[in-house]
Amino acid sequence: MTTVSNTTSRPSKLASKPPHAAQLVDPQEALGAGDSRVVYDLLPPELAGNAYEKLVEEVEWIRMMHRGGEVPRLVAQQGEILDADGRIVTIASYPIYRHPADESPPLLLFSPTVQLIREHVQKVLNHPVNHVLIQHYRTGADYISDHSDKTIDVVRNSSIVNVSLGAQRVMTLRLKKDRALKEQERSQSTNNSTPTTTTFDNDSTSTTHTHTQPPPRLTQRIPLLDNSLFILGLETNKKWLHGISTDKRPVSTKSPSEQVHEGARISLTFRWIGTFINPVKNTIWGTGGRGKTQEDARTIINGTTEEGTKEAEKLIWAFGEENQDPNFDWDKWYGEGSDVVNFKSVS
Repeated sequence: MTTVSNTTSRPSKLASKPPHAAQLVDPQEALGAGDSRVVYDLLPPELAGNAYEKLVEEVEWIRMMHRGGEVPRLVAQQGEILDADGRIVTIASYPIYRHPADESPPLLLFSPTVQLIREHVQKVLNHPVNHVLIQHYRTGADYISDHSDKTIDVVRNSSIVNVSLGAQRVMTLRLKKDRALKEQERSQSTNNSTPTTTTFDNDSTSTTHTHTQPPPRLTQRIPLLDNSLFILGLETNKKWLHGISTDKRPVSTKSPSEQVHEGARISLTFRWIGTFINPVKNTIWGTGGRGKTQEDARTIINGTTEEGTKEAEKLIWAFGEENQDPNFDWDKWYGEGSDVVNFKSVS
C-alpha cells in the first residue's frame, strides 16, 4: 500500500498541493510524532453498511457558534452520564470537554448506533472512551481549521480518535513552528531582509514571485476513508496542528470514495474525559478541575459572569498556547486545574 503524502509547505499557493491531494496510508505507518496511525474497516459490514444513514436520523444535530459566527458543520455531543455509584442514568454527573466555543451542544446519552461504534473503538484502543463530539460535514465546503485539540479534560496518556463515515475527506497534519523560529522570521520581516526569488512553471510559462522564504514546514495529508479510524496521539496533538480544508470541486470530478453520500461525511471524535460536573450540585472535579476527586469537588465558576470572566480569560489564553506551542507544558498551563465553564471566546 502507498504511504501518506509528506510535503513541505511554502508561502506561495502555486507551490502547495490542493487539500484533496493525498495517497492512502499504510496502517503500519506511524504518523505525526510517531504515536498516530490509521485503522481501516473499523466496523463490521453489517454495521458499517448503514451507520451513516442511522446517525443522520438519530443524532440531534445543532448549529454551534464560535466567535460570533456559525461553525461550518453541524455538531452534537454524547457521553456517559453516571450516578454516584457509576450507574448510567439520564440526569447526574457527566464528562465535560472544554474547548473554545461561544456555546456547546447539550451532552446527551450515547445513541444506539454511536454506542455500537464506541464499543469497536474501545477494542482498538484498549482504554475506555466516555465522550464523543459528532460533526456532520454536509458538503465539501464544510471544514475545520487547523488546530490542536484542547487536553485540559482529557485523561493523560490516552489517545483521541476520529471515526469517519461517508465521503472521503483529507485530514492535514501540519508541524507547528517553534517559538524561536517564529520570532526570527518576524524579526527578519521587520528588518526587510533580502528576499529570495522562486520561479514556478505553469503551462510552460515561467512566473516569478519574490518573497522572503521561511524554512519549509512539514505537512502530512491523510485520506480519511469511509469506515476508517484515525488515532491521534497526544504527542502528535502537541507538536502538530490538524484540520480538514474545504474541497469545493464539483462532486462529478471527485473519485468514487469522495462522492459517497454526495460528498457528505460524519466524523465521531471519541475521547476519554477525566473531568466531570454535577449540574444538580453545581460542582466540578477530575483531571481538569481544581479538585481532582469527587470528594474534593469544587463549585462551578460561570465564565459568563463578572466574577468568572478573569478565570475564563486564563483558560482561553491557555487554549491559545496549546494551539501554538509545540513544547506546550501541560502541567504549567493546566496542572492546577480550572473550575470555569460556560465561557465565550469572542476575540
